[in-house]
Amino acid sequence: MSKILIAEDETRIAAFIEKGLRANGFTTTVVGDGDTAQDYLLTGDFDLVVLDLGLPGKDGFSVLRAVRAQHMTVPVIILTARDGVHDTVAGLEGGADDYMTKPFRFEELLARVRLRLRPVDRVPEVTVLRDGELSLDLRTRRAQVPNGTVDLTAREFAMLELFLRHSGQVLSREQILSHVWGYDFDPGSNVVDVYVRALRRKIGAERITTVRGMGYRLGT
Repeated sequence: MSKILIAEDETRIAAFIEKGLRANGFTTTVVGDGDTAQDYLLTGDFDLVVLDLGLPGKDGFSVLRAVRAQHMTVPVIILTARDGVHDTVAGLEGGADDYMTKPFRFEELLARVRLRLRPVDRVPEVTVLRDGELSLDLRTRRAQVPNGTVDLTAREFAMLELFLRHSGQVLSREQILSHVWGYDFDPGSNVVDVYVRALRRKIGAERITTVRGMGYRLGT
């Protein structure tokens, strides 16, 4: 049974993650500050860590650097409220294996946890999603269209990733809200329509079709 350290100072989020991971058979330990997280990780007793960047005491970047300085290869999934390409790249270049932005959908976090704990001799992970001439690099979080590279906000990235993983399928507004805004969304909000319009401006309006009364679809 894999042991996972959850380093998160927001009690509600930590409990949300812990409950979900335990329900899926993982053993979990929760800590709320960077100094304790670093001490726990340096014991070598954990198979993976979900690491918040905004921890009190030592922040997540400092903890990550300390762990990698000891040549420890424990998988690290950064979990943060920070929204920007700079922090994404800094986290990955600092030794993180994956990066998620709050708010998030637990099923996505669970998929990433399972991926990082998967034996290395299995099928390599997909790092680029494609639909025709549109592609999305899951590591740099940038989209590629015929006329160049597109930078995305965290929620635009999550929305485009969802569309690409379900290309050709109609996704309801509720499905998109759950995936992109996770546990913290208003089902009556029009925020999905706002973000679809923003995404269309970046990747091309013709790529995302409105299916009246049902939702949105990427591709044909």
